[in-house]
Amino acid sequence: MSRAHGWHRQVGDFVWAGLQHDGGDGQPPVLALHGWLDNAASFAPLMASLPQRHWCAPDLPGHGESAHRPTGSWYHFIDNVSDLLALLDAMAWPQVDLVGHSMGGAIATLLAAAAPERVRSLVLLEALGPLARQDDAGFVQDLRRGMADRLRVSDKQPRVHASIASARRARQAATPMSDHATDLLLDRALQAVEGGFTWRTDPRLTLATPVRASETQILAMLAVIECPTLIVLADPATPYLD
Repeated sequence: MSRAHGWHRQVGDFVWAGLQHDGGDGQPPVLALHGWLDNAASFAPLMASLPQRHWCAPDLPGHGESAHRPTGSWYHFIDNVSDLLALLDAMAWPQVDLVGHSMGGAIATLLAAAAPERVRSLVLLEALGPLARQDDAGFVQDLRRGMADRLRVSDKQPRVHASIASARRARQAATPMSDHATDLLLDRALQAVEGGFTWRTDPRLTLATPVRASETQILAMLAVIECPTLIVLADPATPYLD
């Protein structure tokens, strides 16, 4: 893990940050997309396990050390596709091997479907496309919930944790994981403020999604993915995949 290093890069009006591991086996770089409320550090163990590959793990917008989206913006999955294509262009990478965990896997499927020429292979960790709305009536329900959440989050003040240990406990209460896995994320997830530590994560990431694709639309999207694809599931499986 010692060879992984942080990076920052401005692409257009957006400032990206992430972790990179400088392998050099002549193959396309590995672009690794993390899960919801995680950050690039979740891929540090994989970088260490496959040191011959060149890895790039960005903190997705609103996560880790990357910038937040402008005031008034939403965090729609589809926006990440154009953002990531712009990042690939800035890096001068015509093609990548794409790895995505959870939310990052959902974004990876959208990218592979939208720009098949840019993705040589796809690995999905605990993911298979974006979550779908259950039926047509769900469209209105999602819309109403999203608008209500939007008003709620604008008045919400971020919690300040008195210590890193307090922040660790809060993270583990939200998503059960080992101390080691949690500590991998905390360095990029926390920032020091008066009185302790708070999350760098944009609170708008917790908003309910106001618009979801239908299951039929998502299946049609998955069907056009051309590259070799590997799906890796944990045991026991993550509940949202049931």
